[in-house]
Amino acid sequence: MYILGIFKTTSKKVGLLAAIGLLVMGWGSFSAADAKEQSIPRREKVVYEDLSSYFDGYDGTFVLYDLKKRTYTVYNKEKSEKRVSPNSTFKIPHALVGLQTGVLQDADTVLRWDGTEYPFPEWNRDQTLTEAIQNSTIWYFQEVAQRVGPVREKRYLQVFRYGNRDLSGGLTNFWLQSSLKISPKEQVDFLRRFYTYHLPVSKRNIDIVKEILVLEEKNGALLSGKTGTGWKDAELNGIPINGYFVGYVEKDGNAYFFATNIEAEDHATGGNAKAITLQILRDKKLFDGE
Repeated sequence: MYILGIFKTTSKKVGLLAAIGLLVMGWGSFSAADAKEQSIPRREKVVYEDLSSYFDGYDGTFVLYDLKKRTYTVYNKEKSEKRVSPNSTFKIPHALVGLQTGVLQDADTVLRWDGTEYPFPEWNRDQTLTEAIQNSTIWYFQEVAQRVGPVREKRYLQVFRYGNRDLSGGLTNFWLQSSLKISPKEQVDFLRRFYTYHLPVSKRNIDIVKEILVLEEKNGALLSGKTGTGWKDAELNGIPINGYFVGYVEKDGNAYFFATNIEAEDHATGGNAKAITLQILRDKKLFDGE
């Protein structure tokens, strides 16, 4: 069943003055044109679609945005607007913050493993930024957060308009099933600004992260994305209760941004959210990958 609606989106305090302020502070190339684009109200179509058959056993949602048609496809409207912890999907904005502040220099920036044994063997060694995103290495980004510091972390959350912008869970844990929360709809809108260079971040740094996020190319379509898993009581490798997969498909000169979130008492992993997403994308003829 399809239901049509209209979203009217407006900017939230990121206007020309904010752009000028960021330029003065040396945060990155954020032009007056960027600020103007974000301040213009946009009217966009929304299609509500019943995709419940893909989410058996989960409280789930799927949001898709067609950049050319300016159309959202949404399953489970209420949950699409519910803010939950981003977990490792936060590595996308966090990498941008690290690069833009100079804490990270490029995709090959190495941070040294301190010898702590983790339940994931691929974490137990030195990591580059590319490896830390691909392996979802939490300790790497905890070190990034410490070097960035709370003041700059907070400012970037504000100018990124990233969810509830709440760091109260602690500098090295706020995104890990903790205080920072973002809805699937907000995830999609952040990815749109990221992809179209409408963030206060240099093109170079956005392009670095874009390249790292590429997962697969097949039949002329390119899939990019990041998973995230939230564990009960924030215990690593415990009971997964919050699974995210966010990203976009580039195909035929267009881009399709998506966010899938699942919650359950168990088995709600980022990997399972990814599997659901890929099946939906296959059925919609957007991406036929593994």
